[in-house]
Amino acid sequence: MTAFNEINGIPATGHLPLLRDLLRNQWGFDGVLLSDWNSVTEMIVHGFTPNQKEAAYMAMQATVDIEMTSPAYQSYLAQLISEGRISEKQLDDAVRRVLRLKFELGLFDNPFKFRGDFPPLLAPEHLAASKQMAIESVVMLKNENALPVSTNIRRVAVIGPLANAPHEQLGTWIFDGRKENSITPLQSIEELGREHGFTVQYHRALETSRSHQITNPAAILRDVERADAVLLFLGEESILSGEGKSLANIDLQGAQEELVRLVASRGKPVIAIIMAGRPVTFEKVKPYMDAVLYAWHPGTMAGPALADLIFGKVSPSGKLPVTFPRHVGQIPMYYNHKNTGRPPSHETFVHIYDIPVEAFQFSLGTTSHYLDYGFEPMFPFGFGLSYTTFEITNVQLENNRLRVGDDIRVTFTLKNTGNMAASEVVQLYTRQLFGSRTRPVRELRAFQKIYLQAGEQQHFTFNLNTSELAFHNAQMQLVTETGQYHLWVGNCSQSGIRKEFEIIE
Repeated sequence: MTAFNEINGIPATGHLPLLRDLLRNQWGFDGVLLSDWNSVTEMIVHGFTPNQKEAAYMAMQATVDIEMTSPAYQSYLAQLISEGRISEKQLDDAVRRVLRLKFELGLFDNPFKFRGDFPPLLAPEHLAASKQMAIESVVMLKNENALPVSTNIRRVAVIGPLANAPHEQLGTWIFDGRKENSITPLQSIEELGREHGFTVQYHRALETSRSHQITNPAAILRDVERADAVLLFLGEESILSGEGKSLANIDLQGAQEELVRLVASRGKPVIAIIMAGRPVTFEKVKPYMDAVLYAWHPGTMAGPALADLIFGKVSPSGKLPVTFPRHVGQIPMYYNHKNTGRPPSHETFVHIYDIPVEAFQFSLGTTSHYLDYGFEPMFPFGFGLSYTTFEITNVQLENNRLRVGDDIRVTFTLKNTGNMAASEVVQLYTRQLFGSRTRPVRELRAFQKIYLQAGEQQHFTFNLNTSELAFHNAQMQLVTETGQYHLWVGNCSQSGIRKEFEIIE
């Protein structure tokens, strides 16, 4: 599928050098190429073609086989062929690729071939899988002895606009999702309360995640004072995430930060559960939270999944798939960045409030950082806590001198050093120290999710090939270069045991 965006001034759907010359001719792709939704006629809006006829011409020249939804092909291909601007062979080639795909899928023998692959919605095994996926995707970002919550408590305060929002927990692009099928966190916590004999006091507090008025703050404070634990459900509604939903401010919206401060003012343990489809910055209120579970939009079975995590039936095991900045101004921020010629460090960084009056221009250095928010994220890529602790030891490289094409074999020992069975995601990163093009400071190459009983220890292996270290050089050739490399085995992008190896001729 072609993209909506342009590359070097040419919309992707009409990009001959990219689609015809590189993808088709150089890389040998002979599959079906289709436009994105209306992206053929949107070349007019881009200012690349004056009308639908020319848009159809450019897309066909770029070897786009199928036009999605817009009518340029249907309206003008016959005319373009009769004028000799598009050849019958071009049309035949496009049709042939589409028919070949249908033939390979067996659709000529049975047009409804895959209908039976879609069993009834909400089958028990699918709900169980949905719950398990939600459990494994939740990331614990902070825990100061607030989690897990004991079921022996007397009262729990459940507060926030997303505690009982069955539609919002489904997330973005939920065409087939129905809120009637959702089980909310409040429902599951109340069920657990009936089972174990504790009381649940619920306050929505905010009508939506964007609301600026806290409803009945006095009643909220009264129930917080009585509670043994406070579960604060924050984040974003589903409509605020996904395609076309960019924000200039990614802090918690509305009065949510005010709500955090209000709830924390009574000194009770505050456990924040954040539901959102993007990284949300909460640096300013993080000190008021004793624990943070980042739940994303966990879907139909959000309630049972979060209840199991909050009350310790299972341990969180998710890891961040993206870097969380401390402030929106730090974006773009990602783990596999370049080092630059002047990388920042703790030794050279001076915060804006610590700069002497009339400081000499070069006295602070000129490294790559922000004077107010520094150079570190709120949480790094790959980060995620557990109710237990793990120790990685005995990291060994089978061979530290390799040739291009050789296998890289890394062994390590993982031990669950805590008191609870849980899973850990062990991650392997590499860095090419010098190359024909500058390389990132780290790149994730492999990971393993490993379940261990409390006190259990096992030995594991990563296997990868030197070809997996390849990148496209200045000639757009995919190459693995000789030279010095570093390798880390750890539990996030900013930790790990480092080893060194060399790739030789």
